[in-house]
Amino acid sequence: MTTASTPAAAAGTWKLGRYEVNRMGFGAMRVGTDVDRAVAVLRKAVELGVNHIDTAAFYGTSPLSSNDLINRALRPYPRDLVITTKVGPSRDANGQFRPIGSPDQLRGQVEENLRQLGRDHIEVVNLRIGQGLERGTGSIADQFGALAELREEGLIGELGISNVGLEHLVEAQAIAPVVCVQNQYGLTARREDDELVRACAEQGVAFVPFFAVASAASEQSAAVEEAVQRVAKAHDASSAQIRLAWTLHQGQHLLAIPGTGDLGHLAQNVAAAALRLTEAEVTRLDTAGTAAIRN
Repeated sequence: MTTASTPAAAAGTWKLGRYEVNRMGFGAMRVGTDVDRAVAVLRKAVELGVNHIDTAAFYGTSPLSSNDLINRALRPYPRDLVITTKVGPSRDANGQFRPIGSPDQLRGQVEENLRQLGRDHIEVVNLRIGQGLERGTGSIADQFGALAELREEGLIGELGISNVGLEHLVEAQAIAPVVCVQNQYGLTARREDDELVRACAEQGVAFVPFFAVASAASEQSAAVEEAVQRVAKAHDASSAQIRLAWTLHQGQHLLAIPGTGDLGHLAQNVAAAALRLTEAEVTRLDTAGTAAIRN
């Protein structure tokens, strides 16, 4: 649903190419290994109006990936549900990431996502470069071109890129339309991407941060947490909700995909779509965040 009656729709919508989604979505990486609870969380997310779910074949653990859980919970899929997956790296038998695959391997990864999800096409596929959370380097022309061919075949609806720099967006746009960029980004996480966020806005490309909340766990700045808590108290909200609200405040093209395996946290995350920060509050958060980065 994209109507204003659902909690996830409170922050408005954005178009990923041909697909309109609520700006508050759901990330399936942390949905968990308890099948019954994962299924309940996924179904509740859709009930709350989430119609953009981010996933990957390498999310989850054997025997069920996050894709398998999505399949079990939501198939037959709601007509307006947009599933975004990512290909590029893969995991070996020990769970360690392998680097970005060859063009032929990427086709196999797309086909594996289709099999797990039980679909004949995927709305959005991101080419993720690099291993783990390390920023990738080098040209992506061959790999992105391979995905562009799969888009022409109808296996993919739209294309995105992940874990990238501005130079990769330029390179990819010259090959095929890019509808989203997905990078780690938050109040004090990879703020060097502020320029990339602005470039995406200028080009009408969605910017989809991952770990917008989880990255806070690694922060050591008491000043940042104090600023977040002050704003949270004013809104009777949690720290995580304020960080999500800050994310959505960075531009209408910002899409949130917080993930959780807990029904209570899910409801709180989605409710953050309705929070409206004042300019003074955003300035307070930015000032604290910028100071923490410099230190």
